[in-house]
Amino acid sequence: MKSVLRSTRPSTGPLRVRIAILPFVVVIMALGALYAGLAGRLPDPLATHFDGGRADGFSSAHGYLAGCLAVLLVLGVGSGLLVQLRVHTPEVPWLIATSYATAAGLGYVMCLMLLANVDVTDASAVRQPQWQMAVSLGVALLAGALGRLLAGAAPPPPRRARGATPRLDLPAGTTAGWSRTISSPPLVVLGVVLLGAGLLVGIFAGWLSSAGLLFGGAAVLPLASVRVTVDRHGLSLSPAFLPYRCRFRRIPLDRIAEAGSRRIACFAEFGGWGYRIRAGGSGLVLRSGEGIVVRLANGKEFVVTVDDAATAVALLNTYTDRARARQGG
Repeated sequence: MKSVLRSTRPSTGPLRVRIAILPFVVVIMALGALYAGLAGRLPDPLATHFDGGRADGFSSAHGYLAGCLAVLLVLGVGSGLLVQLRVHTPEVPWLIATSYATAAGLGYVMCLMLLANVDVTDASAVRQPQWQMAVSLGVALLAGALGRLLAGAAPPPPRRARGATPRLDLPAGTTAGWSRTISSPPLVVLGVVLLGAGLLVGIFAGWLSSAGLLFGGAAVLPLASVRVTVDRHGLSLSPAFLPYRCRFRRIPLDRIAEAGSRRIACFAEFGGWGYRIRAGGSGLVLRSGEGIVVRLANGKEFVVTVDDAATAVALLNTYTDRARARQGG
């Protein structure tokens, strides 16, 4: 028989999902209205890519509109799904802020392209000042601040039950699993900003110039949210946005002496966020707060900051006791 231990909280998902999707809906409507109003004054093809402010890439007017709407639609649906999946986690307000920044930044650039082509007979003569990149980033930041304000306070972390025991009383032959996700809003924002900046640089200066930014965003985002799992095999960590089997750290039961939980101060103890190594141990600290502390058989410690750590510790100690009993230890 198997059971799964998870914290349950009342659902407030629909409202936050609608808030996350709203900026993309607004930008889609604004872009469509702008195109409808300017359609008779636009050349075909349009200038849609610039190098040093000079047009060097072109697209049909209908193709440009369809491509922009498709990008906005995919990003909007993706933002809504991401918020729905993370609706009870502390990073949700930052995900919503990122949605607003992304929609506004891209929407500004897309509308700017149309305006730059108005009443032009030869699209190759269109010019786009490079300072517009700075303006688009400013628009994105302001929209992100609005999104963070509309998102409201982050959901509170689950409260630890008083008198929680360090072990779970599981009947013989019963297995259980515990899994929670811990995310770093600054890393999520950094990853999205890198991707957004890469898109803007790619549009204005060429995709080769933006390769570093795009690669940095793609590398940061999978590690900005990590799934922590305790099961009969031990403790494992894997990127939340990748399949479960893509683990980057696994501690089997035979390497665990005992597990405990305590409050962890990431800067005071580890000097910052991320995967940290220090004398006597290591850990994944994406924020300060409640965390699992595993004392390894070699005397070192491994820590990971995560909500509901007490439940994870109790289950991990139970499995460790069972493993020792099987080995006759």
